[in-house]
Amino acid sequence: MWSRRRPTVRKRVRPTRPLLLAFLGVIAVGTVLLMLPISSTGRGAASFGDAVFTSASAVTVTGLTVVDTATHWTGFGQAVLLALIQLGGLGIMTFTALLVVIIGGRLGMRRRQAAQAEQGVLEPGEVKRVIVGVAILSATIEAILALILFARFLSLDYTAGRAAWDAVFQAVSAFNGAGFSLFTNSLQGFQGDVIVLGTVAVGIVAGGLGVPVWADLTRRRRLGLARPRWSLHTRLTLLGTAILLVLGIVVVTAFEWTNPGTLGAMPEGERLLNGAFQAITPRSAGLSSVNYADMREETLFFTDFLMLIGGGSVSPAGGIKVTTMLVLVLATAASLRGAADVQFMRRRLPFPAIRQALAVTVIFAGSILVGTLALLIAADVGLNAALFEVTSAFTTTGLSTGITGSLPGVAHGILIVLMVIGRLAPQLLGAALVLRETGTTYRYPEERPIVG
Repeated sequence: MWSRRRPTVRKRVRPTRPLLLAFLGVIAVGTVLLMLPISSTGRGAASFGDAVFTSASAVTVTGLTVVDTATHWTGFGQAVLLALIQLGGLGIMTFTALLVVIIGGRLGMRRRQAAQAEQGVLEPGEVKRVIVGVAILSATIEAILALILFARFLSLDYTAGRAAWDAVFQAVSAFNGAGFSLFTNSLQGFQGDVIVLGTVAVGIVAGGLGVPVWADLTRRRRLGLARPRWSLHTRLTLLGTAILLVLGIVVVTAFEWTNPGTLGAMPEGERLLNGAFQAITPRSAGLSSVNYADMREETLFFTDFLMLIGGGSVSPAGGIKVTTMLVLVLATAASLRGAADVQFMRRRLPFPAIRQALAVTVIFAGSILVGTLALLIAADVGLNAALFEVTSAFTTTGLSTGITGSLPGVAHGILIVLMVIGRLAPQLLGAALVLRETGTTYRYPEERPIVG
């Protein structure tokens, strides 16, 4: 006698669901820990609103705050924030790197890639290698930044304990683009300190490059190659980063050069230093050496543009990403030339990549528009301030004109939703667009509408 065994059916698990649940779960745990009396310096426990907003801001590595991090939270509370920042940064880099491994062509044919992406299946060796690689990269860069800052803080007569804690916290915050600081008014107390601002700026740029770029840059030493061939992604990211840094430094410094509330009151050397720093920090870092409430309207609007772009792919930075911007620029240039293909550095960009870049940009711009309208309805703020706050939240940058703490609870809820969606949207949207690519056995007749 025998019985028929049903064939084993692998349960379909979408990779988007565990990422969302993981982030919401960590935010919930962080909220509970921050509400403990031991976490705050005041009498009793922190309010639920303050705790959930701070936890969401830390896990999404945004940096917007409703209370002063330096004075409101105890050492335990600050340690909770540090853990949330590290988990958030590592989590988003690890998950995104795994999606790249699945979709990027390492595991075979396209149909197999799509199936594995939908099911969340990876070879055990691949999973371990990606996770370990991301962790080593983060720990190495953060340790170097922390050592430099520790030495500098010691030279400023900090105690060894305070210097070590401030250095580690600031290094982790900078590399993950979190925007949190243990100094009241962020880094405004270091306006003339080249070492502190320079080290933090390097950490911001390093964290914003992304895991694929760092893997490509270190490939020469790992493989013993004299002249390694960098991928198109690496070249686009480095080129876009350089362009944005130069453009940002020139524009921000020029706009604020005579502003007495920001750069105008500083010596010329400090003006250049702080102008450069404020051009780098919109790459999703959120740290500031000047008061954004005193910045000119044109500078805030240009900063909106920098925040929208953000940093590199598979990094803690938010925004549409540098490569997305360059793909759109190259496609526009090719269209103006009447070229049939979009080409760059002897490579032809596939049409799906251009279509995905356009979709991501339109969705981001539309989300910021809707978020700004919602904030204008929920709070009594001006258009420029609302646009700046929403862009900062949705791109997980963390810069603010100082209105965050004074906003009503409904507005705080809007910002929390924007931070969570903005943190997960680039990764999930990019994966979804790739997985939805399907071929057809037929094509309709072509008819061109009037454009423009």
